[in-house]
Amino acid sequence: MPGNRSKSDKDGGAKQLRRDPYVVLGVSRNSTDQEIKSAYRKMALKYHPDKNADDPKATDMFKEVTFSYNILSDPDKRRQYDSAGFEAVESDSQELELDLSSLGAVNTIFAALFSKLGVPIKTTVSATVLEEALNGPVAIRPLPLGHFISKKVEKQCAHFYSVTITEEEAQAGFVCRVHSSDKSKFKLLYFDQEDNGGLSLALQEDSAKTGKVTSAGMYFLRFPVYRLDQTKNSIAASKDQDTSFFRKLDGFQPCELTELKAGTHVFAIYGDNFFRSANYTIEAVCAAPFSEEKESLRNIESQILSKRAEMSKFETEYREVLAQFTEMTSKYAHEMQAIDQLLKERNEIHASYTVAPSKQSSSKSKNKSSSKEAKEDDQPRDESNARDHPRKKRWYNINIRVDKRKAC
Repeated sequence: MPGNRSKSDKDGGAKQLRRDPYVVLGVSRNSTDQEIKSAYRKMALKYHPDKNADDPKATDMFKEVTFSYNILSDPDKRRQYDSAGFEAVESDSQELELDLSSLGAVNTIFAALFSKLGVPIKTTVSATVLEEALNGPVAIRPLPLGHFISKKVEKQCAHFYSVTITEEEAQAGFVCRVHSSDKSKFKLLYFDQEDNGGLSLALQEDSAKTGKVTSAGMYFLRFPVYRLDQTKNSIAASKDQDTSFFRKLDGFQPCELTELKAGTHVFAIYGDNFFRSANYTIEAVCAAPFSEEKESLRNIESQILSKRAEMSKFETEYREVLAQFTEMTSKYAHEMQAIDQLLKERNEIHASYTVAPSKQSSSKSKNKSSSKEAKEDDQPRDESNARDHPRKKRWYNINIRVDKRKAC
């Protein structure tokens, strides 16, 4: 598909056309989600601002790669773009993944503040960590199957673990889970091992609040397992309550990998807190003893998928009824006001059929005349009182007679 002018470009009068996201990432139109994600991570690592601080072209390329990935990684937006190009994609609401290690102190504070206020902020793994895993040797701790390890990882750093599973354990299924009792933010990462011995990021799960802890897990159970992206629901919730309800399951998407082969596999815990280190406990278990739980998970996720399909139909019905209800409520208020006005005018017409002065006006004139007469009566009375009664002398004006006769 040729480049299309985005809506924001039209509004700003920009002449530059956006490139096809498939061309930007170097993938075909029938590429899988995993292929798109792998292409994005390689290009993001190549053009990351940390590695190209003095190259503005690399910065622009990094933004274009991120923008393209944000479209193709979302099934709905990818489908919209495939059918109608950029015009069908809400580019203004695209989420950007932030590398906290590349932010300054002030920007990090603002990002933490917005996160506290409930604004969904997606973060990405530090380019430094990814580059070290891909090119340099990293310290990898063994994680025995059926055991757990509790540690503390610094912010924007990673702890690497290796898990070895047999063919029998791979057939039974494998689970890696991490939780934090102090609700730290972290990422659970899974790496593919390259031919040169390096590690490339293949899977990523962000921690989410589940009860009194934050947790993340990867489930390789040899059947489709789904993950729930909480960020999508947070964005919907910021719009309105109804949208939040109907979009609650939009982030319910299948995981890229459903099984692991026998051998050694590398996982990592990445500290995703803004300012402090993250406490965590990681464990790896074989799913063989959890056959009942496996079947329950398969059934419950099947029900969730059915419910998501039902919600789409229910939303259409709900919106139609809500529109009718809003229209009827508005009409009700309008008709009530019209009826009250008509009755008021009717009463005024009835009251006009009379020759007698209105009670209110007669009482007013009566009050005026009585008050006038009262003033006229009081005025001469006051004058007569002034003539009849001499002015009273005050005590200090009393004439004291003194007898001047001599004492006998």
